[in-house]
Amino acid sequence: MSSLVNSLYEFGDFRLDAHKRTLRRGEDLVALTPKAFDTLLTLIERQGQTVTTDELMKAVWPDSFVEESNLTQAVYVLRKALGQTRDQGYIVTLPGQGYRFVADVKPVQRTATPAADTGDNGHAILSSPKRAEQLRRRLPLLLGIAVVLFVISAAYFKWFRPRPVSAARTMLAVLPFENFTGDPAQDYFSDGLTEEMISQLGDLDPRHLGVIARTSVMHYKHSQASIPQIGKDLGVQYVIEGSVRRDSERVRITAQLIQVNDQSHLWAREYDRELGHLLELQSEIAREVANEIEFSLSGRRPIKAAREAAAPVPDPTSYEAYDLYLKGRYFWNRRTDKGFRQAADYFQQAIDKDPNYGRAYAGLADTFTLMSTWFVGSPDELMPKARTAAMRALELDESLAEAHASLALIRENYDYDWPGSEKEFRRAIQLDPQYASAHQWYAEFLSWQGRFEEAFAESERARQLDPLSLIIASDYGSILYESRQFDRAVKQSQLVLELDPNFEHARALIIPSYFQLGKSDEAINLINRWADREESPWTLAWKAAVYSRSGDAEQTRRVVAKLEQLSRPRADRTPALLLGYLNAGEKDRAIELLQRAYSEHSNVVVQIKVDPMYDPIRNDPRFKDLLRRLGLE
Repeated sequence: MSSLVNSLYEFGDFRLDAHKRTLRRGEDLVALTPKAFDTLLTLIERQGQTVTTDELMKAVWPDSFVEESNLTQAVYVLRKALGQTRDQGYIVTLPGQGYRFVADVKPVQRTATPAADTGDNGHAILSSPKRAEQLRRRLPLLLGIAVVLFVISAAYFKWFRPRPVSAARTMLAVLPFENFTGDPAQDYFSDGLTEEMISQLGDLDPRHLGVIARTSVMHYKHSQASIPQIGKDLGVQYVIEGSVRRDSERVRITAQLIQVNDQSHLWAREYDRELGHLLELQSEIAREVANEIEFSLSGRRPIKAAREAAAPVPDPTSYEAYDLYLKGRYFWNRRTDKGFRQAADYFQQAIDKDPNYGRAYAGLADTFTLMSTWFVGSPDELMPKARTAAMRALELDESLAEAHASLALIRENYDYDWPGSEKEFRRAIQLDPQYASAHQWYAEFLSWQGRFEEAFAESERARQLDPLSLIIASDYGSILYESRQFDRAVKQSQLVLELDPNFEHARALIIPSYFQLGKSDEAINLINRWADREESPWTLAWKAAVYSRSGDAEQTRRVVAKLEQLSRPRADRTPALLLGYLNAGEKDRAIELLQRAYSEHSNVVVQIKVDPMYDPIRNDPRFKDLLRRLGLE
């Protein structure tokens, strides 16, 4: 290595101290592994020159023989640590030759005077009296900043803070794999790989290894958040970072396992394979990551034992089918009308390529089920298709948790078969305890039956697996509302709306919570604010509530008439129309609408046992009969 004649170097915002082996960006220390630091120092000392691969290998690993992929990974780590972009480059790869450090480097003379000490960054530190005086002057400002940060942090982490993790269970996050193809249209592939790695690792040993769900890790796509911050946000001890490149025939995947507490890189690999071997490659990466985690846990081997005992999962017979499946999941995760339709198309194409691909049928079942419960189409059209796809998926592979969860939703929201639904939810969770959506949906199921203690427990399990999910946080608020904890429901909704002011689920919850608390002014302020931006069925329904409570029957009738016109014939607007009828005192029309929804197998009726909105008609014999027919008495 370097003779350290010039031991301080500056480039861009960075300062490297070869003597103390530190790299700083401004005043912040940049965490690097020892080998990544050696690689950077070697390149900096020969700034502007081509350093061959052999020269770098000999400089960084002088006494050992290692694969060239270790150097590739060290360079990858450096580029990420330096924040290298297309516009701001530091390390250039010269194919077939080596690497070159292209940023301007300025050697800095290390100086110190008797009147001043030097800190880790090589700058002079003020003598004690002067430094004390400066600190005294800045103290009020620093305290003010600290108070503001504390308030913001307290609000954010009220729901999203990491809870204590059992010492027996290690938590891991697979961060979104970077798409290095240069083509944004390939994002589905890198996102799909991320989701598949989450699934592979989550299946190894759920009792001892917890893996954060996709929704939460996708918050860090293209993020500059530090590893310690991510670890704090998600409550994990390990993270996996990676990248993917592919062409028409081959795929190159780079992955590394990082321990959060000291940011040490426990393991790093680069894989270059044919696309047809992608599924085997994912399993190989999962095994190697599990081995490294086992090693870090002082020799405990439950993950290995679980892996050896696990039954192999049937794979598609062609890479093309798997690629279409990834595209389907990519669009399904968008949770939009258009996204659902695109997802259904891709899942069907995957089935056409491989009629025995169970996961494609499970994806199709997921899509049709959510299209029905999100009112994208008629339940009588979508739910039978969802059932057929789910049953076919389970014929091919009974261990598919997604298919069991979809079947649970069908039996709950279409058949009103509560025992059958619970059986399928429990089976899905048994097969995949890491499936956050199954815990979330099961929590809803329990709440709608009035089993609130169990519902809160399931919602918390969902939150632990997917700590940044807005829908899970919002559904927790719904359980609070249904259990008539209205103050807490308002606070929970406010937390979600602080993060996304347009999140519809939280908006639809906070207004009725205010009304239940008798806080009409707060409700009216929010209604007016949202109505100024858009006139939706919900804003009209809430306006009807305002006029009704103020005693203006004429205005109430006008708003309800407008709501009826806007809602016809859209089934997705039935909940808002029900709210309008109930607030206008139109009890007969509300019950008639509920009876029609029941006959059409709509999921509108599944929560009527606990929703306070139905209190005005709860003692009506027709309402009680409907509860009986639903099996909710």
